[in-house]
Amino acid sequence: MSIKDKIVIFDTTLRDGEQSPGASMNMQEKYRLARNLIKLQVDVIEAGFPVASKGDFDCVKNIADNLTGVQIAGLARCNQKDIDAAWEALCNGDNPRIHVFLATSDIHMKHKLRMNREQVLTRAIESVRYASKYTSNIEFSAEDASRSDLDFVCQVFEAVIDAGATTLNFPDTTGYALPDEFGGKIRYLYEHISNIDKAILSVHCHNDLGLAVANSLAAIKNGARQVECTINGLGERAGNTAMEELVMALRTRADLVGVETSIVTEHIYPTSRLVSTITGIPVQPNKAIVGANAFAHESGIHQDGMLKERTTYEIMNPSDVGLSKGNLVLGKHSGRHALKDRIEVLGYTVTEEELNRVFDRFKALADVKKEMFDEDLEAILLDEVFRIPEAYELLTLGVMSGSRVMPTAGIRLKIDNKEVEKAAIGIGPIDATFRAIADLTGTKSKLLFFSVNSITGGTDAQGEVMVRVEDGGRVVIGQGADPDIITAAAKAYLNALNRLVYLNKELKKSSS
Repeated sequence: MSIKDKIVIFDTTLRDGEQSPGASMNMQEKYRLARNLIKLQVDVIEAGFPVASKGDFDCVKNIADNLTGVQIAGLARCNQKDIDAAWEALCNGDNPRIHVFLATSDIHMKHKLRMNREQVLTRAIESVRYASKYTSNIEFSAEDASRSDLDFVCQVFEAVIDAGATTLNFPDTTGYALPDEFGGKIRYLYEHISNIDKAILSVHCHNDLGLAVANSLAAIKNGARQVECTINGLGERAGNTAMEELVMALRTRADLVGVETSIVTEHIYPTSRLVSTITGIPVQPNKAIVGANAFAHESGIHQDGMLKERTTYEIMNPSDVGLSKGNLVLGKHSGRHALKDRIEVLGYTVTEEELNRVFDRFKALADVKKEMFDEDLEAILLDEVFRIPEAYELLTLGVMSGSRVMPTAGIRLKIDNKEVEKAAIGIGPIDATFRAIADLTGTKSKLLFFSVNSITGGTDAQGEVMVRVEDGGRVVIGQGADPDIITAAAKAYLNALNRLVYLNKELKKSSS
């Protein structure tokens, strides 16, 4: 694969993706996701913004210190403190990348930076030169580039290349550009930067108008050779370029685009599920590539065509993205080895201690369910492996409810290694359960959203509950799964409260 034909995939799920409301990840979750990104064979992992907090610094350092085979990047503003922090976190990684950014649009320079063009140009040059004392792998991003004067961007890019930048990022920070317009801007850069051959041109598109993938493809068509993207399109506001959509578009239409990536596409679906599990943000059913309906066919005409020839209505093979059909995989007589094999087929890696917990939970569920599906196994993994450390642990729950009974819930929790219990009355059994939990934990948080879904079909299916909780301006998401929907709701609520505890600890760390 020649350089001109290779698209560098720069994954920023751990940095920009984490900025989705409620999508905060702890160190263990970030590390686990980074390992999956390496399985995907992304070229660069942007692990975080080291100077932002001690927690972010520790997460970046943990990934850079312990994972190999991929470039780890850390974000930094154009100042020495940020760059020093980034390098301290990254220095033990394989060819680590310092990623500095500075806005170049008039609106940002005037209202945010309070700097003129000459000052921005000088700051950009000085910052890249300063970063170059640590590494030759330097990326410079012109924030809000798509709304900037192109000639000024060309001037800045040309100068930072001379200062040592090897990757130049042209972001559509606000998702404002249209594809033809954005592609034209990329072409203009190639035509007006004299030393552009000494660097790779990158794009980072946001999805405010639903055009992030389209703009990224337009940029590639006009010469961009790195795309910054996230799993499931996570990110601020409407999100970023969805990696899975971009990669499969390039693969499916290789005849037209003439470029390729190094992504092992069979790991796309498992990684998507992992991101959804860790963040608690579900994938919409009609989401391209990884949505539940992406390969579903309900129309009779479509079904008839599919039975005769799959390619009549499918332009991709589901197995190409690692999609399991959810067939019966295991039962109550299955052993630990078979379970471990299936977990690995689904794209997950667990320790022996984690496997033991999953196996015990799997056996208990298999005793009450007639059929066990991949989705059931993934729900168990969510509860037993990917859940953040619990300040509040559910021990027992009992509920009394009915048409002529006042809904009452009795719950026992472990808080700070001490068992406590409480009973409460509510409008319904779930309301009573939440009231009892709130009384025991002393939370003042507000429940913003509550949803229930069936993981698989049948009356014995596990229920999956998702809640969104707000406390002091911080919004978190919680998930829980269980054959008993009220227990699933309690788990989801406690998961959200545990995330709030984690965030509060991180804030205290960063302020100390």
